[in-house]
Amino acid sequence: MTARLDTATADLDPPLAVVDLDAFDANAADLVRRAAGLPIRLASKSVRSSALIARALATQGFHGVLAFTLAEALWLVDTGVCDDIVVGYPTADRGALRALAASDAARVAITVMVDSLAQLDFVDATLGGDHQEIRVCLELDASWRPLRSPLRGRLHVGTRRSPVFEVDDAVALARAIADRPGFRLVGMMAYEGQIAGLGDAPRGAPVRAAALRWMQERSAAELATRRGATVAAVGDVTKLEFVNGGGTGSLERTAAEGVCTEAAAGSGLYGPTLFDNYASFRPRPAAFFALPVVRRPGPGMVTVLGGGYIASGPTGANRLPRPVHPAGLRLLGTEGAGEVQTPVAGRAADTLGVGDRVWFRHAKAGELCERFDELHLVSGDRVVDTIPTYRGTGHAFA
Repeated sequence: MTARLDTATADLDPPLAVVDLDAFDANAADLVRRAAGLPIRLASKSVRSSALIARALATQGFHGVLAFTLAEALWLVDTGVCDDIVVGYPTADRGALRALAASDAARVAITVMVDSLAQLDFVDATLGGDHQEIRVCLELDASWRPLRSPLRGRLHVGTRRSPVFEVDDAVALARAIADRPGFRLVGMMAYEGQIAGLGDAPRGAPVRAAALRWMQERSAAELATRRGATVAAVGDVTKLEFVNGGGTGSLERTAAEGVCTEAAAGSGLYGPTLFDNYASFRPRPAAFFALPVVRRPGPGMVTVLGGGYIASGPTGANRLPRPVHPAGLRLLGTEGAGEVQTPVAGRAADTLGVGDRVWFRHAKAGELCERFDELHLVSGDRVVDTIPTYRGTGHAFA
């Protein structure tokens, strides 16, 4: 497949990034299939290109965007990309809050995330106590805490997100929002990162795989009960328009749970290397980048320009980009992927000369777009379009 990308981009100089539209569209269709009728809210951080966000939203089964900052959400509304956006993380951006309050269209389209009264206080302090009504979503923490007894401490498995964990905590916050002028509680969210974001079939690690599956089964069962009870209890306080949950790695579970009205997903569109490690599904790799060979330091080795595109999260080999074409190349353990150069070794290196290309896949989906201003869209063996990334439009919504 990457040989086809060579053909399509033969007239372009690397470094360059491409998205294989055939794989992208197939992945979108597979996400919809796995969601089993549950609408998918597109996680924009995993795409970071407005043209590809619009392409995914045009797929039947996708509905709305889960943005990662309020400034990004405002931009997506202003540019006409989407008019139904939930900001997935609380905001402390005063300028963006003022822009939200000043725009009738944005206030209808955008829902901001809250998990404490302090965030409401921040909005009031920024906008004044008599501001226009802001739509808000309450985030329930979806981590697994099997040892919640005060005498035994707490074991936390999952991402550190909302402090709202128990049903009573959510109800108390929902009542405070309902009683507070200038805010309207319209939704709930709970992201189970320990299920959706951890592959249960890591290569060459059967013991770890078994432990992950054991944890995920128990975490999913606990969350289904707690989320269901919380949604019902908060529903007695106010009518919710939506309940969001899940992620690319847990669509089937989220749909089967029967509590969420929508699921979030995005990484599965690009199919980065972190999503090679799931037993129940395998997205097609759709996003690649090519780097030029600039040195031959010795037999069985070449050096490409740049390449230090390390993914976020806990440091480790699984956060490194992976050389995929020509086949059989590997990074060096002593250098990895470097800021200005990346050596790769393997038999195939002896077939490469200065000016040839090595193709890589990134570990996390949308983060690749922070390294390139544009994406070349390939269909078959042709580049059919070139589009800007967020970075290419002058935006870094971080």
